[in-house]
Amino acid sequence: MENFTQQNDNFLPESFEIPQMESSGSNENLAKITEISKRGYQLIKENEFEDAKKAFEEILQIEDNNNYALVGLGDTERKQNHFDKAIYYYQKCLDYYPANNYALFGLADCYKSQNQFNKAIDIWQQYLVHDDKNITVITRVADAYRKTHEFKKSKELYLKVLEMETNNPYALIGLGHLNYDFKEYKDALYYWTKVYEINQDSVDIRVLTSIGNCHRKLKTFDKGTKYFEMALVREPKNFYALFGLADCYRGMNQQYKSIEYWNKILEIDPNNKVILTRAGDAYRTTSNYEQAKIYYNKALEIDFDIYAAIGLALICKGEGNFEQAIARFENLIKDDPRNGRLYLDLADCYVAQGRKAEAVKLLENYLKSDGSNNIVRNALDRIMHS
Repeated sequence: MENFTQQNDNFLPESFEIPQMESSGSNENLAKITEISKRGYQLIKENEFEDAKKAFEEILQIEDNNNYALVGLGDTERKQNHFDKAIYYYQKCLDYYPANNYALFGLADCYKSQNQFNKAIDIWQQYLVHDDKNITVITRVADAYRKTHEFKKSKELYLKVLEMETNNPYALIGLGHLNYDFKEYKDALYYWTKVYEINQDSVDIRVLTSIGNCHRKLKTFDKGTKYFEMALVREPKNFYALFGLADCYRGMNQQYKSIEYWNKILEIDPNNKVILTRAGDAYRTTSNYEQAKIYYNKALEIDFDIYAAIGLALICKGEGNFEQAIARFENLIKDDPRNGRLYLDLADCYVAQGRKAEAVKLLENYLKSDGSNNIVRNALDRIMHS
């Protein structure tokens, strides 16, 4: 559940401008081809893809392998996410016109959309040979380097864009992602907040949730709620905003408010195992054990969930049903023998039953395999001296 910024990872706009290209035909044919091409691109903008395709094919009847037509057919297919077909047309254009920037641009975008980032980078680099000041392409290359974990190259290109255009939103957003990936949340917050300050009410909703997520990571939960709430005003069912608010209220120990937002997510996605468990935790924390059991059991009906199982064991412990709690914790330890939290809770149950020696032995055995666990060590010291 922690990979929230994936939602924000593609801010670059799709543009389908009418290419300005050369034609080898007569002036009369060129005028006709230009006119049909304009019509084809207008049809793309109107999502009339079959008619757009017919228009570009009409150009091929006038001139074989015309670059307007081949790029137009590529753009028509790319707009429909038919990337393999689009690649065919762009590549065919490049076979005849190797330096055609529009075909290079479209081809690279297709590879990017197929997550073939190294191929995309190679094509964009070819584009930059002819147009090394194109901010959109430089930003795309920076994004692709970030995807392939070449962070130094990515940062250099984002900063190059900012030298050319101080407040370029795509470079600022990219730098936000780059720093977030490195867990440099304060720096990520700086860049994303800058985008918000520039755009205010018109800012992309994903910038708002990204800023909120930085505050979650920095544990400045009260500041994060502001941005998640702004996102919900614009999109009341936005999962990331609902999750962010619920988690912020959980972090502020305002469990009653967190329950409200966990349940709003469950209204949209009632079989979300993780959210069912989070809601169960919130009900358990507010001592509403019966409701917590319902949520934990719903989660376990979907699939085994260690946190739901721990939650049910903790309810037994909270209700003073130590025998059942001990049985549950012992079974959980068999499946997850390195989970120190389970040993702590089991030791508490032993102590509550007056079985102090068993609690001491349990924690001592655990520390043989995880001697650096200071939480367990402190708990052992506390039990031994109580």
